[in-house]
Amino acid sequence: MASTTAPSTTAADRRKPAGQPAPGAVSTRLKKTPAWVWALPPVLVLALGFLYPLALVVRQSFTPESLEEGGASLAPYTEVFASAAFREALTTTVWLAVGATVGCLVLGFVLALVIAFVPFPGGKAVARFIDVFLSFPSFLITLALLFIYGSVGMANGAWTGVTGAAEGPFHFLTTPWGVLLAEITYFTPFVMRPLLAAFSQLDTAQLEVASSLGAGPLRIVRQVILPEALPALAAGGSLVLVLCLNEFGIVLFTGAKGVTTLPTLVYSKAILESDYPAACVVAVVNIVLSVGLYSLYRVVSRRAGA
Repeated sequence: MASTTAPSTTAADRRKPAGQPAPGAVSTRLKKTPAWVWALPPVLVLALGFLYPLALVVRQSFTPESLEEGGASLAPYTEVFASAAFREALTTTVWLAVGATVGCLVLGFVLALVIAFVPFPGGKAVARFIDVFLSFPSFLITLALLFIYGSVGMANGAWTGVTGAAEGPFHFLTTPWGVLLAEITYFTPFVMRPLLAAFSQLDTAQLEVASSLGAGPLRIVRQVILPEALPALAAGGSLVLVLCLNEFGIVLFTGAKGVTTLPTLVYSKAILESDYPAACVVAVVNIVLSVGLYSLYRVVSRRAGA
């Protein structure tokens, strides 16, 4: 009579519940899963949370109020581009963003040089505070400037207390120059942070050699430090430029009624005038500017090897 031998089982097989696949089978099954299955969930979240609302904004920008039942038209773009308010807002937005970026680059570079290369008590604490400052909301900095330079702020109060005048001389905060000051104050740390990271990687032996060869501080900064800092300056400057183009809180909290930027024009058209097609047109222009500047930065940074 033929005898059959039962297959041997290991301790792991005995502990495995009945019906549970082996670990190797699970791994093989995961590898065989198509890539689009794993890509589908994040794509759906992105589409529903960002792309769909953006598509609605673009669609509304081509739908004047007279065609809300259907159809598309370039009339909203023609009307908005022909308005003096839009041209003024576009000009103001661009020059404020460029001016604030230049100011942040100059001030941030100088301050980062001092923190990185000039030893002073509390230097490390100041460097750490830069990281904390990045988390502050923009309106908080603007509110602090209002306490100092506002109509009833500390500076005007000190002036009236000393001179006996009815009011102080500091009223620039509600002008474009006040908005510019607030943006430079708030966004300068966004330039300093990448600069401090770049300076920490700089070989100090280069500075010592340049100094031993008779180079002065300005020459060392120009020929040794600045070339190493250019990628960090490009990164910080491009970030500040994009953020300033889209800044809303600073302009609102300074109370600069004569200063209209593209974000404030969107608010005015949508909330105050209920002109949603015009608001969407301005929003699309703002998006195109931001994406265009970011794409340009990516091209330049790749060519520069940043």
